[in-house]
Amino acid sequence: MHLHELPSPDTAAAVAANQVARRYCSSALYAHSVRSYLWGVAYAHDADLEVDLELLYVAAMLHDLGLTRPFDAHEIPFEEAGGQVAWVFAAAAGWPDVRRIRVAEVIERHMWPAVDPVDDPEGHVLEVATGIDISGRGLELIPADLQAEVISAWPRLDLATEFTECLRVQAQRKPTSRAADLTRAGLDRALRTHPLSQGRDGRAPRAT
Repeated sequence: MHLHELPSPDTAAAVAANQVARRYCSSALYAHSVRSYLWGVAYAHDADLEVDLELLYVAAMLHDLGLTRPFDAHEIPFEEAGGQVAWVFAAAAGWPDVRRIRVAEVIERHMWPAVDPVDDPEGHVLEVATGIDISGRGLELIPADLQAEVISAWPRLDLATEFTECLRVQAQRKPTSRAADLTRAGLDRALRTHPLSQGRDGRAPRAT
């Protein structure tokens, strides 16, 4: 599968979620959100998992809003804050209550160590996809040619530095959060040495 073959929803909610992410996320964090969706779709396809693409896309675009200054909550973990922002977004989009709850769940669960694909396929896919993009865990699930195409289109930029600092601040204020656990476990090193962080512009080597 190639980059141009990965499906993206063109619903009003998906378009709006993209606009929200562009407005509030830095360039590096926005690109991370896009890549997370793309890794997720590719993984779901190869793993033969049926997922709701609109739900996955909106969750991927909004999953790190809790790290941005306007939506950074000082008492609850950033993934919970992001989930609540997504619930409000979904309500404004006219989604029914059950779907508002689902998008919040998917975002909150992306920070879990693992999500059962049977119980929550979209949560599982986003958890795997963000792990691929942040730490490199599961990168072998994505074909090398597709890795190169995605990174060429959406370079990592200064994600390692920015995300490390974001989690450091979260850990300092919320020492019992998952962000704090990951910070103590050395996520900064995983970000710096990510297999796709090659070269000054964050591009991977060309596929051969």
